[in-house]
Order: sequence, then structure tokens, then C-alpha cells
Amino acid sequence: MKRRIVIVLYEGFQLLDMTGPADVFAAATVLTGQDGYQVEVGAAKAGAVPAAHHGIEVVAQAALNEIHGPIDTLLVVGGPTTMTQARDPELTAQVVRLSRVARRTTSVCSGAFVLAAAGLLDGRRATTHWLLTGWLGACYPDVMVEPDAIYTRDGEVWTSAGVSAGMDLALALVADDHGHEVARQVACGLVVYLHRPGGQSQFSMPMSVIRPRSEPLRDLQAFIDANPAEDLSVPALARRAGLSERHFSRVFTEQTGLSPGRYVERSRADTARRLLEVTDHALDRVARESGLGRPETLYRVSAAICAYPPATTAAGSTRRRPDPCTP
Repeated sequence: MKRRIVIVLYEGFQLLDMTGPADVFAAATVLTGQDGYQVEVGAAKAGAVPAAHHGIEVVAQAALNEIHGPIDTLLVVGGPTTMTQARDPELTAQVVRLSRVARRTTSVCSGAFVLAAAGLLDGRRATTHWLLTGWLGACYPDVMVEPDAIYTRDGEVWTSAGVSAGMDLALALVADDHGHEVARQVACGLVVYLHRPGGQSQFSMPMSVIRPRSEPLRDLQAFIDANPAEDLSVPALARRAGLSERHFSRVFTEQTGLSPGRYVERSRADTARRLLEVTDHALDRVARESGLGRPETLYRVSAAICAYPPATTAAGSTRRRPDPCTP
């Protein structure tokens, strides 16, 4: 039988928090047929529920108090109104009730506040949108907040970071249910990365670095990120920027917070990580295409920067790391 997914909405929810995971589950169902998913939408009242900002409404098929178990996965979305919604005793009571008959309970983005208000995150690791992690810890001190995770799993309670991270969470759930290969095919069909490990930073490398004030340096930064296998030595970059090596190094470091060499290394590691996640390339090819040269360098840089090294098989073949969601 299909796995029953119940998505909890409320007025002012974030649309992508719902549609992103729903599309992942739908794509997985196309691949797995009767072993796939049946998605239901519930809210305080059945009928149209307005999303935040868009003027778009989604029809809740049933009121939450009309939904009864068993449920495979309960998913609570986030949105700009979550803080207010989390103080609604009826909503939290219904979430607690449904969680008791669900195999696993999950949240996307600020939906973690609803789970926390319901007491479902007490003593558990959890995450939310990076803007809200401090608030989550302050409001609910019994929650062990992971401030920079894409998603977390603590037992059968899963939480994810903001908005698009809901798709990472859904892909992880699919991998947990059906294996890495099905999740990979879903990700390829949706043209998204498969799939960012839960402990990976919420920020990609370019997002986590200060954008230079100087337009030539911004262009150079973009060139580095787009051409990891090029000669990105300080002399070569200084020539491209039209500056002396000493002046270039000083200005680049001042405007990005990283030395040129450190930025290049992190950018190449970010490229290697993406290649490991979305391709079946051998490590020597990943190392070459990411500009890191050799698998030994790839392993060292990945372990130092990405917090997890690429894995090798017992036979020593260079293949991608196993699915991080698999126990």
C-alpha cells in the first residue's frame, strides 16, 4: 500500500514548504507505483488555505480533527505566521494527536516551532531556517538546536532548514524508504542536487562568503566558482584582475574575508562535493574536474572543509560516499 503523508497547513504558510516535498513524493510514486506515497493536506478547517504573500490558496481536504491514523509521515510546514500559529493550542493538540499515530513526524523550516510548542522536540536535535535557530533555542531551551544543518533526524522526528531544504528532507525520507537509487532518480527528474547531506551547511560556499565591493573582484569570484580546473594561482588571478600580486591578495582578503588561496580551495571543495552528490564519477575524475588534482587532495580537502571525506569501497575503487541517510 502507498505510504500516507499528511501535510499540515495553516493560514500564511510558505508555499514551497508544501509543494517542494509534495513534488518529491509524487515523483517517487511514479517510480515506485503502489509502494509510493499518498499525500493528503489538512488544516484547522477543510477548504481553501491562503499561502503567504502569493494570493494563492491550497485546498485542505480535511480538518485536522477529522484525520485519523495510521499515518506514515506527518509533515508540518513553516511560514511567516508560524510563530503565531505555534501558540494555537488547538493546532498543537492536533499535531500531538496525529504524531502519536504517525510512523515519523517531520517539519519544514519554521514548522519546527509548531513541533517544539507541542513538546515533540524536547530533548531532541532539531533545526530550522538559519534566521530562526537562535529564536528556536531561546524559546524552547529543551530543544538541542543544530543551527547550520540542512536537516536533522533524531529517532523518528525529522526537521529541516528553510524553504527549499524541505526538498532535501523529502529526498532523505524517500532514500530512507526506498533506497538511494530511487532518491537519485527523483532528484535527477526534478533537476536538484541529490541530496545535500543533513549535516551540510545551509549555505553553499559562494553564499557563505562576503561579496566583494569591487565589481572586477566580483567578476573574478564568479570566474573562480565557474572554472575550478583553471589555473587559479595568485599570479594568474592577479593578472586577470590587473593588479600586482601583493595588492591583489590584500584587496581580495579585505573584501571577501578569505585569502585568494583559501577561497579557491573552498570553491573547489564545494564543486567536488556537488559532483560527488549528483554523479557517479570516480574520485580521480571528480578531483580533476574540481581542480583538486588528485584523489588524495580531494580526500584531504573534503575532510578539512566539508566535514566528511569521500568514501572508497573495500576494493579501493573510487566511488561516491554512501547515502548519509542510511543508518
